[in-house]
Amino acid sequence: MSARGSHGILPLVARAHAEELQDWLEALNKVLASGLEVKLLGDLTPEERQAAEVAIVANPDPAELLNLPNLKWVHSLWAGVERLTSELPKDGPAIVRMVDPQMAETMSEAVLAWTLYLHRNMPRYARQQARKAWQEHTLKLPSERTITILGLGNLGKTAALRLKANGFNICGWSRSPKQIDGIETHSGDDGFKTALGKADIAVLLMPLTPDTKGMMDATALASMPAGASLINFARGPIIDDDALLAALDNGHIDHAVLDVFATEPLPEDHRYWDHPAVTVLPHISAPTIQSTASRIVARNIAEYMKSGTIPESVDRSRGY
Repeated sequence: MSARGSHGILPLVARAHAEELQDWLEALNKVLASGLEVKLLGDLTPEERQAAEVAIVANPDPAELLNLPNLKWVHSLWAGVERLTSELPKDGPAIVRMVDPQMAETMSEAVLAWTLYLHRNMPRYARQQARKAWQEHTLKLPSERTITILGLGNLGKTAALRLKANGFNICGWSRSPKQIDGIETHSGDDGFKTALGKADIAVLLMPLTPDTKGMMDATALASMPAGASLINFARGPIIDDDALLAALDNGHIDHAVLDVFATEPLPEDHRYWDHPAVTVLPHISAPTIQSTASRIVARNIAEYMKSGTIPESVDRSRGY
């Protein structure tokens, strides 16, 4: 496939149910430029595999991409690309993340919803209902709660501003300094401890990198105020599961809303399922919206076919 050519087959390399794969094929082929077609990797001829310069991927086994010897870049349908960055060769194809404004809005909606779930004591009232206990608890104002957003990329910034618009006091943290109007921000190792120390509710939205893996360990959790809660909408391995379970067992952490896990689906024998202070979600906080994501993919590939320009790709040294 020539970068400036008008015809070509684009492999879709994904791990998903057959129905979901078919939906993606239809959505992508509906909006791609004339002369381009997306096909599943397994349906490509040897000649098509040899010619492919671009692949569209969604949670792929990176080893499958080695079947495309002339691949120059991959366009992920997901924002998270940690397995691609860690397992593809350093001199391998460029990795382009999905950057979809709709995804940021969807994530910010989820952050607001589950922050309100904790803010309004819904886990406590659910436990009371199970005991048939009629007991009212004092309601705090949003301005009396500090929500710490860990990770101030596009998702984190959008979530922080949405929470602030709903009256919450917001504190943000990122690896490198960030400035957001009206938001108190911190950075680096010292800033991480400071931001956690202010958190009535901590929301994890940072990428998974060698630096962030296991970052929420016993020390980090102990630096949070007693009775604080946690929402993880980032990646499971950022949390030390044993440390979190210990903090939940002793009551230092009041409740954890967990949408992502080190192993997914979450194994049936995992303690999170039955823990009274844990809400388990099946990785649904910000699913990719096929209609908007497909248009972004089509636009980026059309530009590549026209000019040979690869969209901004992941910095492999940082992992995002």
